[in-house]
Amino acid sequence: MQGIANREGSIAGLLAEVTQEFATSLNVEDTLQDAIDQIIDYLQAEAASIFLLDEADRSLICRKCAGPVDITGLRLALGQGIVGATVDSNQLQLVRDVSQHTQFAASIDRDTGFSTRSILCVPLAVRGQCIGALELINKRGGDGLFGASDVHLATAVAAAAALAIHNARMTQVLVEQERMRKELELARAIQISLLPPTDSTLPIHGLNLPARQVSGDFYDYVMLADGRIYFCIADVAGKGINAALLMAKTTSLLRCLAKTIRDPAALLAQVNVEVFETASLGMFVTIIAGFVAADRRSIQFANAGHHAPLQRLADGRYRELTATAPPLGVVAELSATTQSLALADGSIYLFTDGLTEARDGSGRALGLAGLKAVLESVNAVPSPTRLSAAVSVLEAQHRHFHDDITLVLVNGDER
Repeated sequence: MQGIANREGSIAGLLAEVTQEFATSLNVEDTLQDAIDQIIDYLQAEAASIFLLDEADRSLICRKCAGPVDITGLRLALGQGIVGATVDSNQLQLVRDVSQHTQFAASIDRDTGFSTRSILCVPLAVRGQCIGALELINKRGGDGLFGASDVHLATAVAAAAALAIHNARMTQVLVEQERMRKELELARAIQISLLPPTDSTLPIHGLNLPARQVSGDFYDYVMLADGRIYFCIADVAGKGINAALLMAKTTSLLRCLAKTIRDPAALLAQVNVEVFETASLGMFVTIIAGFVAADRRSIQFANAGHHAPLQRLADGRYRELTATAPPLGVVAELSATTQSLALADGSIYLFTDGLTEARDGSGRALGLAGLKAVLESVNAVPSPTRLSAAVSVLEAQHRHFHDDITLVLVNGDER
């Protein structure tokens, strides 16, 4: 009786110790290994291992093991062998003679030279969801079989281990999310630094509202040495960091080359070479780039796959100016056409599709007709604040912006 009491006391002590370690450990990997080493001693097993479910391909990977054979990294298909069956069914498996068990993976013994006779396999589950299994192999001494007390201890340890692994994973997710948040904040700060400073003395104004923290849209304008003003508006296919990086690269190339290439079509053709060679698969850039003449009376521009700009004519009608080439990055050699407009005919509005796709409470998109109505409603607003006034109108209509919104105004009046 004294021996039984001592054993029960030692098992209770082990359980308390292991549970406490899992609850307080900053390194779950090391704690799992310590737990397996202790379990082997207490349960008199020849070998033990912890398999965890890889959600990516639904396979099981041995993360920790103890015993004569190191099987760390061994991968099993879900349902393969007794471990796979345990995870697949989320049910404990107590196999007294593996030779009589149809699901025993005998190939592992053949590959490792180990001889498996009996197995106790307990699922690692959190809130009913199985994330892996604790496997004990070959009870030493006695009849060589695992008993009820072994099942009790292994189940308790498995529960503590499962919770520790789950919490560690959640902590890792939170750490990764915080890292990504900081990276996105930095990326957005870089993007904002790339946008041109507001200058009310110029006849051109822009606005960018990202749907997420970073934007795949961009616009730019800058006064050149000869008095002309280079400008562009563009939309990179895709969202997130990849789109933002391509945006930064493209706008930098454009601003640099615009200093020496005077023709907008030739400028886009040159930038397209670089985008086509280096952009990730499936990524492209729709863009309008051009120049305001030094005398501020006309503009020249080329359109590669972007939404047609709108020119508001003196009589209140809007003229659409369609694209003449595919987006950058789609074909190896871009053949665009340079178009010219007289600013005396009216202001020109350039925009990305996030604007026309803004939806109201009923799910209806703004569309081109709706955009014209919004622009008309703010036509009397001075040009430096006209674009923000247009956005205020959209917000008053309770429009939902599911994509980046970018607007550029090339002013054709004296406001």
